[in-house]
Amino acid sequence: MVDESAAPQVGAGIRRRRRVLDLTLAEVASRTAPSVPFLSQVENDRARSSMRSLQSIVDALGTTAVQLLSAADGPRRVDVVRAEGDPGLASAREGGARSLVRGQHQLHALEFVGAHDADREFEHRNDELMSVADGAAEVVAEGATRHLRRGDTLHLTGRVRHRWRAVEPGTRVVLVAVADHVDVTAGPPR
Repeated sequence: MVDESAAPQVGAGIRRRRRVLDLTLAEVASRTAPSVPFLSQVENDRARSSMRSLQSIVDALGTTAVQLLSAADGPRRVDVVRAEGDPGLASAREGGARSLVRGQHQLHALEFVGAHDADREFEHRNDELMSVADGAAEVVAEGATRHLRRGDTLHLTGRVRHRWRAVEPGTRVVLVAVADHVDVTAGPPR
């Protein structure tokens, strides 16, 4: 029997990344807001960090939340991520994110609910697709602002710098991206 309700934990991904960089908890804590004891609890999945704390950890480790989530769990050939009983969904509904694909794969998918830090700029190595499931969002890319409503989808080619934010309460945005570890051959722009 496969346990489909097991939610990925970010702690293992943080610990793996920290060890790859040969950093101590104290060194990571000196670069972030969370304290050493709290970082230890997060690494051991005894505490959940807020999205703001997670972002500061991600920045300190020079990675992304998507990469940490994928590193936290092994790949699964067939996997169902259930909404019911998923603690990630509960925290996402409070204004956060949850992973829709567990393990390290060629694509990543995250669901964001509620407010999102519009000041943070992103630039991904490969393509990304953003779809608004509920509410509305605003995306700034290549000097233009695009307004997306429920059902709208935006595609961004790799290396396009962008920012986005939810503009209505209860907005749900699904992001699907080709993993950074996958080399995508870029053709001529269309």
